[in-house]
Amino acid sequence: MTERVESRLTGPVRVVGAGLLGTSIGLGLRQRGIDVILADASPTNLSIAIDYGAGRAADPADEPQLIVVAVPPDVTAQVVAGELAAFPGAIVTDVASVKLAPLEALREAGADLSRYIGSHPLAGRERGGPLAGRADLFIGRPWVVAGHDAISYRRANAIDDLILDLGAILVEMTPEEHDQAVALVSHVPQVVSTLMAQRLGGGAAAALNLAGGGLRDVTRIAASDPELWVQILGANAEPVRGILEAFRDDLDRFIEALDDPAAPGARRKLAEEMARGNAGVAQLPGKHGQDRRFTSIVVMVNDTPGQIARLLNEIAEVGVNLEDLRLEHSPGAPIGLAEIAVLPEAAARLTDELAARGWRIAG
Repeated sequence: MTERVESRLTGPVRVVGAGLLGTSIGLGLRQRGIDVILADASPTNLSIAIDYGAGRAADPADEPQLIVVAVPPDVTAQVVAGELAAFPGAIVTDVASVKLAPLEALREAGADLSRYIGSHPLAGRERGGPLAGRADLFIGRPWVVAGHDAISYRRANAIDDLILDLGAILVEMTPEEHDQAVALVSHVPQVVSTLMAQRLGGGAAAALNLAGGGLRDVTRIAASDPELWVQILGANAEPVRGILEAFRDDLDRFIEALDDPAAPGARRKLAEEMARGNAGVAQLPGKHGQDRRFTSIVVMVNDTPGQIARLLNEIAEVGVNLEDLRLEHSPGAPIGLAEIAVLPEAAARLTDELAARGWRIAG
């Protein structure tokens, strides 16, 4: 039985949209004893989310404290406007991945913006729907609150309570800052991944069998839902276009250096481009938001049940904190590779301990 934790919210909370995010919000709040009301245009999604314990069906007598709209971007503003009109005593937020477009649409529609503020949890999974919902989806993840002048801090406090109750990290931004930020860290990477994955369509099977972790890292998010991404990119087109245009210039400069790699200065240009990439990666925040580089140890793992669990248990027994883990397994190979990231000062000790326990260290 899950232990109930005290909540900052008093509830009830109405969640509109029983997909991945909506169901996960419901599950997380139910663990804290909050009365969660679920609504969804799909009776099937609604029934599944209720059966999984994410909340209950709506009742005409409901008077929610807070409403969370978790629907596709192209209908977010419309649904938010409907919720504001239907529940005049509630604060309404949405969790769409674009923040400026819904706000502008609501302003043009004359909606009561004194009870609305957009937000966006930067959390998700490669698959969607209520079956993918998890109560711990938001723990430790950034959750942006996109403030505007029409709502007071005190009125918006319920959204802060929601975010903290679900274990997320509250980040304050304007809608414009948010949309520019997610264009860089989410939307453009999706486009780049998708375009790279397109190149694989004509690849020979012999070539694709050589694919390693690098290609899988670059193309992993290319498996995302096309319909959803058409909506996201359409709503955030201007910031995405600006970054892609700069990216196109980077590609042109790189291609030019490859025209004649033996030409004077060509290799220097390539080296400088690669170094700029190194510098960019170094800017990414490491664990707990710190800029920190880790040391990687590559362990060969037999392709038999329980080996990864055994490896993780033995790392814990050694007393080394695992900072990151990546797995690679080529089709038909009897082994896989586990790339373990640890603090540099722990790398030598962990390598020796694992080798002493019979693990083969590949790098």
